[in-house]
Amino acid sequence: MENYVFGLMRDYLYTMSASWECWDGSFILSSKQYQGISFLDFYEKEMKDALHLAKSTLENHKSTFILLKRFAPNLRFSDITYTFLCNFEKYLLTLRYNQNTIAKHMRHIKRYVNQAYYAGLMDNKDLFGQYRIKEVAKPRYSLMPDELKRIEDLDVSHFKQGMACSRDMFLFSCYTGLRYSDVTRLTVDNFQLIHGKWWLFCKMVKTGEYVRLPLYLLFGGKTIPIFLKYSQNDNLFSAMKNSNSNVNKHLKIIAKMAHINKWVTFHLARHTHATLLLYLGANITTVQRLLGHKNVHTTQIYGRVMEETVVRDLSLLKYDPVPFG
Repeated sequence: MENYVFGLMRDYLYTMSASWECWDGSFILSSKQYQGISFLDFYEKEMKDALHLAKSTLENHKSTFILLKRFAPNLRFSDITYTFLCNFEKYLLTLRYNQNTIAKHMRHIKRYVNQAYYAGLMDNKDLFGQYRIKEVAKPRYSLMPDELKRIEDLDVSHFKQGMACSRDMFLFSCYTGLRYSDVTRLTVDNFQLIHGKWWLFCKMVKTGEYVRLPLYLLFGGKTIPIFLKYSQNDNLFSAMKNSNSNVNKHLKIIAKMAHINKWVTFHLARHTHATLLLYLGANITTVQRLLGHKNVHTTQIYGRVMEETVVRDLSLLKYDPVPFG
């Protein structure tokens, strides 16, 4: 029934030569406006029109576009078949991309294939029902409390400004669970003093969810000194001009200095925030609200608790040596 309705909409738009809003909020045109263009032309135009996408997300889409253009410079809509997708996957393997990175690129292609279908430019809506995007489950790492403290205790007086700011942004994310895209957009207006207590109010870039964080309650208010340190800037971390990838380079150095033998990236802060809250006994629905997850199943990923949590919970159990029965 759904396919039938979309088919009617697609045929109507083709007749009227009208634009319409796509499933993800972007606008695509009917096939009359796209006559004579290739899939790559379509992909490029859709990226330019996708004003709702975060800059970092758009950069990821561009990286897929560049790879597609190298692999098939004159890629037509009719070229995109099950065999083509398999061959493109093999091409990415020759470039030594790991399976999850390949899956990310294939999801980007799937997005634009779907948009092309709804614009009446492709017939095979079930293409990605035939081709399966393959991913490898990977463990979600987080920092232990002692590791986080080692980063907190680092002497940053000799750091360059950018690296010191990267450290502070990372810690701010560990304490609030905010993503890089959210932290870098914070302004002083996001912070409010209510009855003498600091709160943070913001809308998440990725999900559009609003979160209200009681900073004075989260991890003993450790975010508050960081906020006050940078509060002279309208944009809190405006001194940080680097991209997420450059911040991750700083974090790699910082982790080494703190003697942490883990792959520390900015997103690890979000994992650390969720895991530590659960370790401290927070209800999973509370963590869901704090992280801005629409679905509690996403939050349950962090329910795979640390070994310390298992030890703590088991230590609370009382063993009665009296035989059963």
